[in-house]
Amino acid sequence: MSWPALDYGREHAVYETVHAYLQVVGKLPVRTLPWVNHGWHTALQVVPRGFRTYTLPAGDKDYELTFDMLDGSVSLSASDGGVAAFRITGQTVAMFQEQLRDALKEIGCPAPLHGGPNEVEEAVPFEKDERPRIWDKDVAARLHGAFLSVARVFSAFRSGYLGKSSPVHLFWGSFDLAVTRFSGRRAPAHPGGFPNLPDRVTREAYSHEVVSFGFWPGGGGMDEAAFYAYTYPAASGFADAAVRPEGAAFDTALGEFLLPYALVRNYPDPDAALMQFLSDCYSAGVDALGFPRDLTVPAIAVGTPPSTN
Repeated sequence: MSWPALDYGREHAVYETVHAYLQVVGKLPVRTLPWVNHGWHTALQVVPRGFRTYTLPAGDKDYELTFDMLDGSVSLSASDGGVAAFRITGQTVAMFQEQLRDALKEIGCPAPLHGGPNEVEEAVPFEKDERPRIWDKDVAARLHGAFLSVARVFSAFRSGYLGKSSPVHLFWGSFDLAVTRFSGRRAPAHPGGFPNLPDRVTREAYSHEVVSFGFWPGGGGMDEAAFYAYTYPAASGFADAAVRPEGAAFDTALGEFLLPYALVRNYPDPDAALMQFLSDCYSAGVDALGFPRDLTVPAIAVGTPPSTN
């Protein structure tokens, strides 16, 4: 399902349900994997049927978790052959946590699922979150289709950078798909201040200069799905850049360029429209921050390494 329609106003309850469940899932990499720069180990991968963790250690075996957005299930697969699964039905977060804990026990893995969500204003502990949740198979499939389409373009964009770049990955705290390019230079200490997130995590995430790009399905002050781009540190002149395609604009409150998802999907070539936004925002960031100018290469063909001469 390439570039499906999204309607945050009508569908936000389902988006919030997915976000809430992924907050629970996200505790597994946080508490089982060694720290990787900028918290990349905690993020989830967008895969053909949903979202997946990196391989997680569990004593003498390893396992992974897949959150299947197409058939509404969570599955666990272990290296010793153990498997477990349960359905996503719109259960409360407390019940979701309990079912995930039971599934982990079924395959003989630890279940460090205590605590509550990050980067949200109201961080109700998982075990006490009995609020009603809503699951809709069609909405979930379209939401995943949007993430999958965006990930395809983000991955192509990432391939054109020779410097340090993040993977294309989903951060379950802020519920956004992101890819970040680094200049290689240290940045000023970030002031922190994100809700229910330790400042030390934020400061490590922004330890170096970046131009960062992402996709939100809505929420956090956004009433629709949108793409974003920003620099850290905030750079003079970035906001004044001419950024295409038509509809892209700098939001002074957020300090970011924004481009509505609905505009992109309605362009004759959505992939090209999004790539234009990413490229223009990167060029604006390079000018504003003074990034090295020899870190990009032309679009890379499949199976062909780039020329670095």
